[in-house]
Amino acid sequence: MSAPNPNIMPSHPDLAARPVIRQLDEAAINRIAAGEVIERPASAVKELVENALDAQARQIEIAYADGGKTLLRVTDDGIGIAAGDLPLALARHATSKIDGADLVNIHTFGFRGEALPSLGAVGRLTIASRAAGAEAAEVTVEGGRMGPVRPAALNRGTVVTLRDLFSATPARLKFLRSDRAEVQAIGEVVRRLAMAEPSVGFTLRDVSGGGEGRVTFRVAPEQGDLFDALHRRLGRVLGSEFAENALRIEGEREGLRLTGYAALPTYSRGAAVAQFLFVNGRPVRDKLLVGALRGAYADFLSRDRHPAAVLFVDCPPERVDVNVHPAKSEVRFREPGVARGLIVTALRHALAEAGHRASSTVADATLGAFRAPDAAGSGARIYQMDRPSSAALGRSTAWQAPETAAQGFGFAEAPSARVEPAETVEAVARPLGAARAQLHENYIVAQTETGMVLVDQHAAHERLVYERLKALMAENGVPSQALLIPEIVEMSEADARTLLDRSEELAALGLRIEPFGPGAVAVRETPALLGPVKAEALLRDILDELSDLGQTDALQARIEAILSRMACHGSVRSGRRMSGEEMNALLRQMEATPHSGQCNHGRPTYVELKLADIERLFGRT
Repeated sequence: MSAPNPNIMPSHPDLAARPVIRQLDEAAINRIAAGEVIERPASAVKELVENALDAQARQIEIAYADGGKTLLRVTDDGIGIAAGDLPLALARHATSKIDGADLVNIHTFGFRGEALPSLGAVGRLTIASRAAGAEAAEVTVEGGRMGPVRPAALNRGTVVTLRDLFSATPARLKFLRSDRAEVQAIGEVVRRLAMAEPSVGFTLRDVSGGGEGRVTFRVAPEQGDLFDALHRRLGRVLGSEFAENALRIEGEREGLRLTGYAALPTYSRGAAVAQFLFVNGRPVRDKLLVGALRGAYADFLSRDRHPAAVLFVDCPPERVDVNVHPAKSEVRFREPGVARGLIVTALRHALAEAGHRASSTVADATLGAFRAPDAAGSGARIYQMDRPSSAALGRSTAWQAPETAAQGFGFAEAPSARVEPAETVEAVARPLGAARAQLHENYIVAQTETGMVLVDQHAAHERLVYERLKALMAENGVPSQALLIPEIVEMSEADARTLLDRSEELAALGLRIEPFGPGAVAVRETPALLGPVKAEALLRDILDELSDLGQTDALQARIEAILSRMACHGSVRSGRRMSGEEMNALLRQMEATPHSGQCNHGRPTYVELKLADIERLFGRT
């Protein structure tokens, strides 16, 4: 027999055994709320730093010990809290950020008034603050019990100290990860907020050993306009490589505005660890936005590669709901299709404008492969040459003069340098230069004004053919093939309505569907490029994407995959010997074709090496 269910009452319950409905006390309520808002030390850091940003702080320092489990301290130079308001600041649902009349028009990070009382319920919380023109004061909360307000020594701003997190709920401590993992999570939170606020300085300090500790992260406030300040901040937070390979993103659609930076496809990552999305300045992990970012790069990256981007979506507060998640990490747009379309369009436009550009990391990796490991392990070798005397310089000048056959060493008859035709000399000034040689019937060596370019002829031509096929498809439409007998696909009525609502979009891609009674769809035509199609499986894939993202690219992706395979078979093959005219023509086409810097799978089509880097390989600098 199964065990009795304690939630099912017996047929004749004893009054003494009947469950009693009780009003929980304030401490229990706060601990339950803390379980939703404060999952780990990083959650507490997020809430406290967001409070500091709402207080108009320009310098914020975060200190932690033992992964934030024993100590978290956030110091800011914001407007502070008056002594009389400190007890109210620790009460649930008490906030200065909204008046309660409008829960839509929200312009701050916080608005619920839950963070401070939740922290005071699960640890030992002390708040010291000084408002302008007032004396500093502090108050302590331990296990939900508030102490008296006392005078404090503080010049300005607020210092929030949280000790022994989850001491009031020891069971939660068992679910925390190692100190190292918690430190990484804290650092991730601080870096995200540092990207959201370039005009604010952030310092992250590890004080586990006591004393001043050590600084693990620091950025100063950035000056200048929005894009310049953000670009410098991203260079400091994500590294100079991202900043060097990032494209400026700017777009607007129906009242929504998109700004930020997105990296070139050849600067892709093996996981989605470099994707940072913000809505009205708030860091979010939103499935709709991540899907839009992925969709924008779908034509340039293979499935196992992920784009890197930092994107900011700004819109009127009434067009997005930020109160759909306890930690406010998810949002809901009133018109999700507009937000998705803005991201996809703006990113694809920026990638198209980048033309044939490839990321600088490709050249760095190439140079790294060229460098032989130094025996002493001390980096590149420095070649020291003696300074020649004036007499030696004169003799060397004489030796450099070209000799006639009469003076002969027997080889002066052949020219010592190759003279290029005039049109080739002009080609050197082009971005991809002039073709000089072909190696292994697959790689084109070209000379530029500042160095050299090495081109994979098959990958480059494959991209050129692919872009040409896409342009033809966009101009003439997707050809469809009529089915001799329409295929009937049964599904729920709701799914059928969802598909039929998109029938015009699907028809533009060669898939024509019609209603066939309740809960069924008739497939009349399918894209000719796909050949024989299992219509039911295709419709199921489209439905899955529509339910997950509100938009579908499944059919478009299949068609583009076919075009990609056609381009692969129709392009210049490896092993084909090309003439100088053909190689130069390929270089000129690459310069004129968008996205030619990477092949259909996201791999680079060329590598550019600067002359200074080549000379450094040979120890000439």
